[in-house]
Amino acid sequence: MNNDIAEGKWKQLVGKAKAAWGELTDDELTQAEGRADRLAGLIQERYGKSREDAELEVRRFFDSNRDF
Repeated sequence: MNNDIAEGKWKQLVGKAKAAWGELTDDELTQAEGRADRLAGLIQERYGKSREDAELEVRRFFDSNRDF
């Protein structure tokens, strides 16, 4: 899936992202604007993961929601 999700689609996916990464706030998810790099950075910081692991999680999240 494209690194930059359309804003409208991201707004629909925020709920699923919140379920996947419950420690991220609604504001953080809104500010990510569907950008994979921003979301990976937030996950890396909040969960103490490596950049590679965070990017992999984000890629899997977007791939699993491809039809959304």
